[in-house]
Amino acid sequence: MPPRPQPARPVSKHDYKAQVLLLREELLAVQQRLRHATFPVIVLFSGVDGAGKGETVNLLHEWMDPRWIHTHAYTEPSDEERERPEHWRFWRDLPPKGQIGILMNAWYAGPIDQHAHRVIETADFRRQLQRIARFERLLTDDGALILKFLMHLDRDTQRARLKALERDPLTRWRVTDEQWRQARSYDELVEAEAMAVRLTDASQASWSLVDGSDERHRSLVVARTMRGRIAKRLDEQARGRVARGRTARVLMGRAASGAAAKRRGTTAHLARLNMSRTVDKGEYDVELARAQGRLNMLHRKAGKRGVSTTVVFEGWDAAGKGGAIRRVASALDARDYQVIPVAAPTDEERAQHYLWRFWRHLSRAGRMTIFDRSWYGRVLVERVEGFARADEWKRAYAEINDFESQLIDHGVVILKYWVHITKDEQLRRFQQRQQLAHKRWKLTDEDWRNRRRWKAYEDAVDDMVTLTSTRQAPWILVEGNDKNYARLKVLQTLGDRLSKGLEGQ
Repeated sequence: MPPRPQPARPVSKHDYKAQVLLLREELLAVQQRLRHATFPVIVLFSGVDGAGKGETVNLLHEWMDPRWIHTHAYTEPSDEERERPEHWRFWRDLPPKGQIGILMNAWYAGPIDQHAHRVIETADFRRQLQRIARFERLLTDDGALILKFLMHLDRDTQRARLKALERDPLTRWRVTDEQWRQARSYDELVEAEAMAVRLTDASQASWSLVDGSDERHRSLVVARTMRGRIAKRLDEQARGRVARGRTARVLMGRAASGAAAKRRGTTAHLARLNMSRTVDKGEYDVELARAQGRLNMLHRKAGKRGVSTTVVFEGWDAAGKGGAIRRVASALDARDYQVIPVAAPTDEERAQHYLWRFWRHLSRAGRMTIFDRSWYGRVLVERVEGFARADEWKRAYAEINDFESQLIDHGVVILKYWVHITKDEQLRRFQQRQQLAHKRWKLTDEDWRNRRRWKAYEDAVDDMVTLTSTRQAPWILVEGNDKNYARLKVLQTLGDRLSKGLEGQ
């Protein structure tokens, strides 16, 4: 049997008013405390039509300070949204730390509707719910408080409510053909909701089942739950007792195992590279023109077929990432690609999960996005320099793999390059930059400081390759001591992967 909320207990008008006065004060108080907190609050509303989702959200805006509440309601995705992975539009709308985001019919609505109407089979529905559970764990492991409300209404009450709205000329507009379509599939929708609750009810993102048949009861239950859960988290944070999620502990163990394997000599990816590879100038000029021409034609074909490409460049300072990117870009139409240079996060970006700023840069169908440094900063510079706690960077390996798998499932072609040079070659390039006025600006004190931690960065790179090189998104290690060789390898492998990605279209 599907789970049912506690039946609504009638609340008199007099008692309701008295309770609301105090409740509003308490809600405003916790909201003011929240503004100084280091976590966001994400409130999800799901459930059958007519159960009061919209009315409850409107009340919350009335009872609290709407300046610090971000509300988004989701319907069928737009063309722009369809051209990106499904969760892109939800990432885009996540609230920053210290604020509340109310999301109506968010990431549960699509899978529930598809399963109820037999668009997807139960196995696919379960896989989508598992992805949702991972998404929510990712957010809660980063500190987010997630409140999930399933607003329930029995079938007879739902039909009576929809008919009453239709009879009133002032409310008739609120009842749509889509709502009646959903009402005709009431049993299937409720069964799908029940499965979603069972498979995604977690201690850090639990469901609250609310009987929506009585407006006053419904409003008090939701408001009290929000007040209590937010206040509890604020008190825990004040005492320094916000626990890390189970996911973090599991991944810390896995990451440690990967690092131990490397130390036993089973990986050491960088040490196995042949850094003496070179190409002479004459061959380079011929092959460069050929590789760029091929890439241009392939990317035109990708544009027509709506196949997007995401290219990641990581590597040592002065390794030649910028030069490789320029050779890729010069082969493309400037209207069809964007280069995203990644530096230290801004204040806006620090108020979000670290993956947020990368999700929002994903391109529309048929275009290429080139990241000059990327989300791998979490397991490289943030790990080595101590900008991320150990539990944060250790769980990031699985978070990154899941992020990339969502891109791949959407049909995005992903390439990840580590441009490698030896320590002696880096020193030579640093010294050359010091001597050339037009390149001197590239060399900073930070470059020299990073060089002193060469071994720590080598260990981080080897762990990164071991734990995030997958069959569909493997790392391509580029021998970069000879810039011409490195540039050709980048262009040729990019062409090869794009060609392979187009074969299945």
